[in-house]
Amino acid sequence: MTDWITASWDAPNSIIAGTTLRSAKNLELPLLGKPCWLNQIHGDSVITATHYNKKPEADASISGDSGYFCVVQTADCLPVLFCSNDGSAYAAAHAGWRGLAAGILENVVKKITIDASELIVWLGPAISQSSFEVGVEVRNYFINYDPSTEIYFISNEGGQWFCDLYALAHHKLKIMGIARIFGGYFCTYN
Repeated sequence: MTDWITASWDAPNSIIAGTTLRSAKNLELPLLGKPCWLNQIHGDSVITATHYNKKPEADASISGDSGYFCVVQTADCLPVLFCSNDGSAYAAAHAGWRGLAAGILENVVKKITIDASELIVWLGPAISQSSFEVGVEVRNYFINYDPSTEIYFISNEGGQWFCDLYALAHHKLKIMGIARIFGGYFCTYN
């Protein structure tokens, strides 16, 4: 993986989106505005990106023309970037299995107040299915909520399951009516 990956999606030119590594902290990146840092808690809270005296507890932020841009930090969890067709609204979500299960993506779509069919989404680097082993309780949680998600889990010989975060996110986004979904092919583990 390189130090800076530009999101490859159909976003308007006014939207600059990508991901970087901690080791690339001294890169001069094309950032306009100020970052809205979050105290991420693997939950479903979404806030509006603006100035806060301390980092708000949330796993996603939305913005428009506030002078603040959305930031999420991930290791193996999935960064999910959203923008409207015209670039007037955008969001970033931190989505691990707990956040996906809690409804973080659904809450972003509700809070951004743009019809889901008008949104463009990029799935950034995350752990791939072949490297992400979970217990049966994680698999059962998703399957009990939506039985069609069973296909996103592959059993292994040790009684554990390999979970496909990308496919789960893609599935949830499609159900909400988002058709333009990009990315989902960088593994943070291998």
